[in-house]
Amino acid sequence: MHQPAGAMLQVDQVLAAVRRQYRIILFFGLLGAIIGMGHALTAVPWYSASTLLLIDGRKGNDPDPTASIAELQFDTGAIDSQVEVLKSERIIAAVIAKAGLADDPGFQRATGSLFGSMIGAVRQALDVRRWFGSEARSDAEARFAKERQLISTLAGNLTVKRVARTYVLSIEFSWPEASRAAEISRAFADAYLDDQLESKFDATRRATEWLFARIQELKTRALETDMAVQRFKSDNGLVKSGASGQLVGEQQLSELNSQLVIARGDTARAEARYQRIKSIIDSGQADAAVSEALGNPVIIDLRNKYLKASKTEAELSARLGRSHIQVISLRAEMREYERLIFDELGRIAESYKSEQEISRSREKALEENLSSLVGVNAGTNETLVGLRELEREADTYKNLYQTFLLRYQEAVQKQSFPITEARVITAASRPLAPSHPKKSLVVAFVTILGLGLGFGIGAVREFRDRVFRTGRQVRDELGLEFLGFLPAVSASQLRSMHPVSMGAASGPYPPVISQGVMRYSVGSPLSGFAEVLRSAKVAADITLGSHRPKIIGLVSVLPNEGKSTIAKNLASLVAHLGAHTLVIDADLRNPGLSRATAPDAARGLVEVLMDGVPFRELLLREGETGLDLLPAVGRRNLSHTGELISSAAMQALLQDAGQDYDYIFVDLPPVGPIVDVRAAARLFDAFVFVVEWGRTARHVVRSTLEHEQSVYEKTLGVVLNKANLAGVRLYEDYGSRDYYYGKYKKYYRDR
Repeated sequence: MHQPAGAMLQVDQVLAAVRRQYRIILFFGLLGAIIGMGHALTAVPWYSASTLLLIDGRKGNDPDPTASIAELQFDTGAIDSQVEVLKSERIIAAVIAKAGLADDPGFQRATGSLFGSMIGAVRQALDVRRWFGSEARSDAEARFAKERQLISTLAGNLTVKRVARTYVLSIEFSWPEASRAAEISRAFADAYLDDQLESKFDATRRATEWLFARIQELKTRALETDMAVQRFKSDNGLVKSGASGQLVGEQQLSELNSQLVIARGDTARAEARYQRIKSIIDSGQADAAVSEALGNPVIIDLRNKYLKASKTEAELSARLGRSHIQVISLRAEMREYERLIFDELGRIAESYKSEQEISRSREKALEENLSSLVGVNAGTNETLVGLRELEREADTYKNLYQTFLLRYQEAVQKQSFPITEARVITAASRPLAPSHPKKSLVVAFVTILGLGLGFGIGAVREFRDRVFRTGRQVRDELGLEFLGFLPAVSASQLRSMHPVSMGAASGPYPPVISQGVMRYSVGSPLSGFAEVLRSAKVAADITLGSHRPKIIGLVSVLPNEGKSTIAKNLASLVAHLGAHTLVIDADLRNPGLSRATAPDAARGLVEVLMDGVPFRELLLREGETGLDLLPAVGRRNLSHTGELISSAAMQALLQDAGQDYDYIFVDLPPVGPIVDVRAAARLFDAFVFVVEWGRTARHVVRSTLEHEQSVYEKTLGVVLNKANLAGVRLYEDYGSRDYYYGKYKKYYRDR
């Protein structure tokens, strides 16, 4: 339905669209339900069996190149990698061999629902390559194709996934046979464990072989580098001591250096002692002491005597005075003791001096020996650099050889005891109930899918609905007044009309008795049909005022839109209201009005216009309304109808008839394909435009009126004919007049 630019899609419009398309929606929903139930009833039940496999995630810090992936720390990527390993063709091929599926014809049969089989048959029938035949395949190609088909079948029915964020993998296999599904699920777990053991054994074996070859190479290199060191020593006279492993020259140099250090220390100590005792002697400090003096018995004895004499001298000086002869004698004695002490100290100083000289001589000798030895060893320094380089290379190869030998022994032990950290924690058991199809879910899903398809098709139908449905569309698209809906008249409504009045027609004109829908406005004067025609009369009276006669043409864009029926009913209604009314059938090529009301007429409008026959001689009269009818009799050789309708004779006819009639209604040909209306538009006071409801495209009517400005400007309004009044409410906006048509029906009477 047409929406103005920028208009918002309202809820009631959506609901109205759903109500308009409910048949399509329900049809596809029901079709989806039937298909879903058919699939659920014919589908082969599938059983799913699951085996849980634990991949131990313990961290392996040992950088062993032979360690399997199960010995490493598993992160998300590693677990996902194991999922792909379980789904690999290597594992699937192992399962096929382990379970003997290649030789099981029952396993290779196609399974599925009846619909799936039908689709497969159709696809096979539409395979263009089969139409032209194919070359015979060899046995190898046939086996290969069979193997690929088996692998594809198992891969399609296998589901491997990680359980939450654990190291547990779920191996789920689906198959129509419950026991077979459990067997194959367990076979996948066993094949994975065997593959892990085999891959670890192969990795260990390959590593062992590589290590063995590498050890032999390292062993040879270690021997060669060790022999190179020995030859270098022999060639350059480099001899090592057995205890320290150093070269003899280096050992001697080290020992002399150590002795020189000791000698220098001894010299320093001897000099320090000699200088100390010399300073004591020079200063005359009798009470000063050195270490040798403290341990000398002579000095100790003299010092004791000196102290004793000094004590006695002090006592006697205090009693007898310092001038007493005994005091003087004691002083002399004390001086003698001091002299003796210094004499003893002088002898000690001489011994210190002697030790000093000995230490200096020894130090000088060591320095001379060290200088000579350094001179000798200086020539071998460059040789020692080369020796050290050879020794480092030899040590490197020796360490590598020892390391690889150790790893080789470990690899040999692991090869003897292959293990894997993956293990089955829950083996698949025979499922008791099928896992799919979920019949209720399938039916619900396909039904919802069908409803969705119905909604989509309904939306497309709504989008492509380019016909007139509402009065608002008439006003928006054409800019004309909307006169109303003329409903499609049913057979029951026709039977309920007032019977035809059988009274004779007044005047000299032969009677015409209208039947069926051609007299519905008279037979049901209180119906909604008659009310719309009265609206058209009122629009003519308002627009044309007191003008007499009112010449009104009934037109449409396309044939069979019902303009002849409306022309006759409108004219009969106006005549029934007491106005002198004439209806002229001017559709000379297809006089449908005349065929319906005066099928026996032999002459008509053509004779009036071409032969000059007075029109009053050809008139027919409807007895019950007093309506006069000028029929038309079609002629096959009549090709200039446009000139006749727009001729001076037609103008004279209308002027002559205007003396006797208040209203003259003219049934004209369709505007679209025929030019008659365009040519004769100047002769008419107004037009009533008839459009078939739900049939005639809006753009056709709009473009026609845009090219027929003379008709457009005189058009009183538009009548939508053959309308489904029950459906009009679905197209009208909430609050519009026609939205409440059902409430107005109590004012209408179809009987």
